[in-house]
Amino acid sequence: MKKLFTLLFIAGSLTLTSCGGDAKKTGSDSPTVSTDTTSSSALEINGDSDSSKAGSLQSVYFGFNSAVLTAATRTALETNAQFLKDNPSVEVQVEGHCDERGGVQFNIALGEKRARTVKRYLTTMGVSASRIQTISYGKERPIAFGHDDSAWSQNRRGNFVITAK
Repeated sequence: MKKLFTLLFIAGSLTLTSCGGDAKKTGSDSPTVSTDTTSSSALEINGDSDSSKAGSLQSVYFGFNSAVLTAATRTALETNAQFLKDNPSVEVQVEGHCDERGGVQFNIALGEKRARTVKRYLTTMGVSASRIQTISYGKERPIAFGHDDSAWSQNRRGNFVITAK
């Protein structure tokens, strides 16, 4: 009986030690996406392009009172589309943002137009629409807090948030 207890104790200790080793190994692996076309930036659920925690996804920017895609915006979206095609399990939410000028309702509508324009462009690039959700925050979530064109231009954006990976 004593030998059985000792044997069970040793087996249990080895099991716990084994689990502990795996936890450390898993904990040290950073959640990254490793394909040839992505950067080594961390890819996190709820990570966003504004904070560079959405892999190589980039925020895109718009002109004043506009949801029109500029050449620079199209280039960034083509890179984002390639990332999404290379990582088919990744789903995103595109947030439409505006600067502080204009009324709340106007900016909510403009932010929605921006997010939908981004989604439409990504779908024309071959990304499934079911992987892209949109939301507008209007002027409620600025990234720059100044009251000049420099701050306003940073706030007129489409931010990508990882919702599944």
